[in-house]
Amino acid sequence: MKRFTTVLAAMLIPFLSMASEADLVIPELTATQNNLLYLGFIICFLGLLFGWYQYAKVKKLRAHQSMLDVAQVIFETCKTYLIQQGKFLVILFVIIGLVIAFYFGYLQQNSFGGVLLILSWTVIGILGSYGVAWFGIRMNTLANSRMAFASLERKPLKLVNIPLNAGMSIGVALICVELIMMLIILLFVPREYAGASFIGFAIGESLGASALRIAGGIFTKIADIGSDLMKVVYGIKEDDPRNPGVIADCVGDNAGDSVGPTADGFETYGVTGVALIAFIV
Repeated sequence: MKRFTTVLAAMLIPFLSMASEADLVIPELTATQNNLLYLGFIICFLGLLFGWYQYAKVKKLRAHQSMLDVAQVIFETCKTYLIQQGKFLVILFVIIGLVIAFYFGYLQQNSFGGVLLILSWTVIGILGSYGVAWFGIRMNTLANSRMAFASLERKPLKLVNIPLNAGMSIGVALICVELIMMLIILLFVPREYAGASFIGFAIGESLGASALRIAGGIFTKIADIGSDLMKVVYGIKEDDPRNPGVIADCVGDNAGDSVGPTADGFETYGVTGVALIAFIV
């Protein structure tokens, strides 16, 4: 019975404790630890250069002008989708921002400057998810036309390399941008606000990723089903140029399979990083 009581008490400690990641205070870093974090900046910038190199490498590949024109139409339509999502995210931020300001300003009794700092990191988190999603859609629409043209050359290895290079460009850029933001919090944000800034950052990137992920999936299904209905009703194939839903379907595929996963990957990596920092510190 005594052992059971001890185990039960240990299990109840997290529920009874009022501490959270928001109360996290980063300890004073030594010179060696600071240098390691600055080294992380250098590695991240090298990673961004590698991602840009892969982007330029794919962009330099040849493609037929008609393929480039179609890819540009798809990209412009994807831009319209992302702009609409950006307007929606502004509305969401206003609502969530009021909640964050109430919690950290009124309940936690933080200063006005501290609340603004936390809100600014929420905005940075949203912009991070939104930015990598935009880069992902640009990279995909570039790679699609090059991939289609390369298939006409019947070179299997080239068909493997193009999506690999495009994927490496997006993946490395995503991780490096995330790490740079976290390093800035660790090095330059006042230690007493670091934990709350991490929370604001995680909320922002989760907000952006969830909106882009869910809306992208809905957009994909609507466009896909619309093209399928044209196939059923009028006997026009889903990918037939005469099908007016072809471009919408292609945009939907990019929105659902590029925008959503890219923003979601950014959010997942960031939230996991915040949890790991809280656990270590």
